[in-house]
Amino acid sequence: MLPALGPLTISKSPLVQHDWTYTERVTGQGRQRAQLFFLLAIFASCLLWPLWLVLRGAFLTLDGSSWTLWHVGDVLRDPTTRAGLFNALGIALCVTVGTLCLATPLALVTARFQFAGKGLLTALLLLPLILPPFVGAIGLRHLLGREGALNAVLRTLGVLEQGIDFTGRGGFWAIVSLEILALYPIVYLNLSAALANVDPALEEAARNLGAGAWTRFRRITMPLVTPGVFAGAVIVFIWSFTELGTPLMFEYRNVTSVQIFDGLKDMQSNRRPYALVAVMLAIAISLYVAGKIVVGGKSHAMQSKANHARQEKRIGLRGTILCWFFVGAVVCVAALPHMSTALASLTLPGQWQATILPASFTLEGWTLAMSHPLAVSSIRNSLILSLCATVAALAVGMIAARLIVRGTIRGRGLIDVMIMLPLAIPGLVMAFGFIAMSLEWPFAGVMPRMLEGVTSVIPQTWGDWLRNAPLKSVVDIVGANPNPFPLLVVAYAIRRMPYVARSAVAGLQQTSLSLEEAAHGLGAGAFRTMRKIVAPLIAANVVAGALLAFSFSMLEVSDSLLLAQREGDYPMTKAIYTLYDRLGDGELIASAMGVWGMALLAITLLGASSLIGKKMGALFRA
Repeated sequence: MLPALGPLTISKSPLVQHDWTYTERVTGQGRQRAQLFFLLAIFASCLLWPLWLVLRGAFLTLDGSSWTLWHVGDVLRDPTTRAGLFNALGIALCVTVGTLCLATPLALVTARFQFAGKGLLTALLLLPLILPPFVGAIGLRHLLGREGALNAVLRTLGVLEQGIDFTGRGGFWAIVSLEILALYPIVYLNLSAALANVDPALEEAARNLGAGAWTRFRRITMPLVTPGVFAGAVIVFIWSFTELGTPLMFEYRNVTSVQIFDGLKDMQSNRRPYALVAVMLAIAISLYVAGKIVVGGKSHAMQSKANHARQEKRIGLRGTILCWFFVGAVVCVAALPHMSTALASLTLPGQWQATILPASFTLEGWTLAMSHPLAVSSIRNSLILSLCATVAALAVGMIAARLIVRGTIRGRGLIDVMIMLPLAIPGLVMAFGFIAMSLEWPFAGVMPRMLEGVTSVIPQTWGDWLRNAPLKSVVDIVGANPNPFPLLVVAYAIRRMPYVARSAVAGLQQTSLSLEEAAHGLGAGAFRTMRKIVAPLIAANVVAGALLAFSFSMLEVSDSLLLAQREGDYPMTKAIYTLYDRLGDGELIASAMGVWGMALLAITLLGASSLIGKKMGALFRA
């Protein structure tokens, strides 16, 4: 009796298999080339073109007939703009040094010692990540103002009779203090990651040779963690150098970022805003390159990463108390802007002046934040813009991630650079570049001469339409009837695309290629393989990246402040800035909106970190 036969299968001969593999390879490379050209077109039009327009505007005469250095020279000669640059540099340097001084001992304590409650304290150290610095300015003014809580405490203790404005002249030191408290986690996270990679055997060898603790730290640890320190410090420097929202909230206008903001209305008749942006970009890049050269010349590399985990030193009760006192003090000070903003959202106007705590509490601010016309419209705008930007970032980021990880053609390394470039370019520069783009054809102005020949071979009505800024009604920023939504979506998507792409790349790197090859071998096409195999496996990574893109788009500052010029178009952060300056209940509503933003970002970050199986801080390492 013959055995039962299973399902009939037809195996391909070696020749047929070779032809099938060759066909797949050729069509795959053709698909990759199409994806490469598509991505390059996206980055050229939405990233490189705005940057080029900024640089071109800084070195082009007003009539556009020739190149000149006069505009840049005028910026550097003018005492006001020169003072703004020095103030911006001063803020950036003070913030960078302050974050290094604060984050270094914190990283050393949490990396080297084991003590009770360490997990809770290290989590609380990341609290500033859920509050944009300019929102924290609302609460800080209640603390440090002449009629603030700190002066009330000092008067109660009999230290002072008259209040002192601790925000300082024009708010310089208040800006520095607030940004140090907001940005130190970035240096702390990068330094902690660098310390975790230091091989303990190197320090043990130095100890055996008689080196003391200070000598080991200076000669062994610091040279090895210098790249991590630099990675965090450069992010802090660029962020604080180009920060716009915080100086605006403190009404500190003698700084370059605010001078650029104030010069938006003169862009069509004045090249100074272009020159200011170009000078700011040149300074940021120059200092980054100089630091890279210095760090690159002095950094040291280990033969490998740590081959065994460092044994954290368990400390006794006295050491635990000291660690709690030091780390807890930092946590309490860093949480002051959050707590004071929350208190301000629960206090009616005029009820928190010259007192330690508000005289009365109310939920009216939270109610108004959900009912005030400007607040409601801004939240709706931010939701729509952020959702559209997240979808766009997902579409482009997924294509880029797959090409980077699975691609085999030349040029994919360039995509990897382009996808991460927005993290290195100040948001203020990008936003200004988009405004400059809105003033160029096809959104405004006249059609370039090189395209005039096209109008001779098409119907006259089409030619007239092309000559007269055909997309002016689609995108307009500084015109009489602005429509910034398309550019806001593009700006949000480009700025947050690195989060989506980095998460997708991590997911693809953890997914075996053999699963996709098996699906192809069973006859599944590229789209079906992506839908049935790849997407479910990297879904957690993609959702985490999308959550980050959405939440940070909701709280984006530079793009929102610069690109939205009409109240009906204001996103959430622009509405907070506008409401804060209004008389009456404006500050109450702005504070409540800031609290809603904190809650949104906290929930999003916790969700993203749990989805990708990492601690929240790992999302912010350079």
